[in-house]
Amino acid sequence: MLPSFFIAHGAPSLAIEQHAYTEFLRKLASSIPRPKAIVLFSAHWESRLQQISSAIQLETIYDFTGFPEELYAIKYPAKGDLTLSLHIQQLFQDEGIDCEMNDQRGLDHGSWAPLHIMYPDASIPVVALSVNPRLTPEEHYRVGAALSALREQQVLILGSGGTVHNLRRLDRRNPAPQVWALKFDEWLAEQLETWNLEALFSYEDRAPFAAEAVPTPEHFVPLLIALGAADTSHKARLLHHSFQMGTLSLSCWMFGAETN
Repeated sequence: MLPSFFIAHGAPSLAIEQHAYTEFLRKLASSIPRPKAIVLFSAHWESRLQQISSAIQLETIYDFTGFPEELYAIKYPAKGDLTLSLHIQQLFQDEGIDCEMNDQRGLDHGSWAPLHIMYPDASIPVVALSVNPRLTPEEHYRVGAALSALREQQVLILGSGGTVHNLRRLDRRNPAPQVWALKFDEWLAEQLETWNLEALFSYEDRAPFAAEAVPTPEHFVPLLIALGAADTSHKARLLHHSFQMGTLSLSCWMFGAETN
C-alpha cells in the first residue's frame, strides 16, 4: 500500500530551482514503489463542486505571469486515466460527495511543477482533482478518506499546496524563517504526528498565528485531504521542512505506510 503525501509546491519557479527541497522531491519519487497512477489535489484548482479531470491528454497550464521564460517552455505531457476517473467518481458518489467530470482541465503549476521534478518523464497517468475552500476541515478530510482504498491499488494520492502561505508577508531580503511561521508549523506538526483531528479541524481558532499562516484556506486544505486519504493508518511523518523568503513553507508530509 502506498502512502499519501502532502507536498508544498512553493512558487511556480520551483520547477527550475535547485536547492535542498527540489533534491528531496527527486529522491522521494525513487524511495517509494512506482505508482500505477497519480491522483493530485491542487490548491490552484478551486471549484464549489468537486471536479475530476477526465481528459485523455492533460495540457500544461501556465497560471502565472512574470516568471523566467524557461518556465513557459516546460511541458508536462501526462496522460489521463479515464477508468480511474470513473472509479473516483463512483467512490465519491458512494460517500455522498457530489462531483462531476471535467474533460477540459489540464495541470496547473501546483500539479506539474512538483511532478516535473518527481517524475520528469511524465509517463505515469494523472487524474487532477479540484479543492473547495468553502468546505469545513472535516469535509476536506472526508474527501480524502473517500479515496483511501486507491492506495491499495498502487495509486499515489498527493495534496499540493503550502502550510504557511502568505504572499503578502514574503521577505525576499531575509530568507530566514520568521518566528510566527515556525510557531504555526511546529503546532501543526504536533497535531499531525498525534493524529489530533479535534485540534486540526479547529486550527483556525487553536493554532498560533493561524490567520497569518493561512490567510486563505485553499493552500492548506490539500493537507487535510492527503491526511484523510490515510484515515485507516493514522501515521504521519514529516519528511522535509524548509522555508523560502521567510514565510513560504516548503514541507512534505507522508501519511500511512512508511517509505522503503
